[in-house]
Amino acid sequence: MIFANDCTYLQLDNPASLSQKTKMNIAIFNLEGKRALVTGASRGIGKALARGLVGAGASVALASRHINEVQASAEEIGGDALAIEVDVTNVASCRAAVATAAKQLGGLDILINNAGVEQVAASLDVTEELWDRIVDTNLKGAFFMAQSAARVMMGGTILNIASLTSERGIPTAVPYGSSKTGLVGMTRALAAEWAARGIRVNALEPGYFRTDLTEVFYQNEDWQKAMLANIPMGRFGQLDDLIGAAIFLCSEASSYITGIVLPVDGGTLAAI
Repeated sequence: MIFANDCTYLQLDNPASLSQKTKMNIAIFNLEGKRALVTGASRGIGKALARGLVGAGASVALASRHINEVQASAEEIGGDALAIEVDVTNVASCRAAVATAAKQLGGLDILINNAGVEQVAASLDVTEELWDRIVDTNLKGAFFMAQSAARVMMGGTILNIASLTSERGIPTAVPYGSSKTGLVGMTRALAAEWAARGIRVNALEPGYFRTDLTEVFYQNEDWQKAMLANIPMGRFGQLDDLIGAAIFLCSEASSYITGIVLPVDGGTLAAI
């Protein structure tokens, strides 16, 4: 199995039948020999991206606060996947997780900052505790994971998982939207600063994907109908829809790209 230049998996019985041009195109998406760390990887988007990286040839450390869950996910993914415990709201834990991943993998080339939390609340009901929990996880945690990774990387790439709330005001999601908007600003600033270190920093903005984090919205059928009406492609995202974009931004295929924020949203932002 190899990763093809149209961001799909190809099962080839006779790889020798590929043209030389096709082989060259496929090679730039290949992550063989790359060492990656994915946070929030016990389930949902993080788990899907970890699976995609392994499928593209990378050795991957899955990190989460829930060590039993992330161990099960690593075993399910197989390949060179391993599990690490991390609490991204704790700077010491961020540093320890990066050090452990780099030691066990033999280095670190890729960091995907995916760990995130959300809780729906009217703005007038947001408490300091709720604000700090969301912002510390989604923004502070991403920064200190990135900082820790940059200290051990010899070049490489960092991919932050932002959100359409970085681009649109969503009622009852003010702490979350604020954290994800901050993550976009952080992505661009780090990209500008760390380019000289050979580290590229980009972000993905998933559109409407059904995960444990967003399940509360999908319980409302009226909400589902309203959201689908805003998606030109006429469907909600599937987790596998994010894999190709992530591997593109983590591979040599995007070697001259840094500081971008790529929506994966079925055209939602285009239709605004």
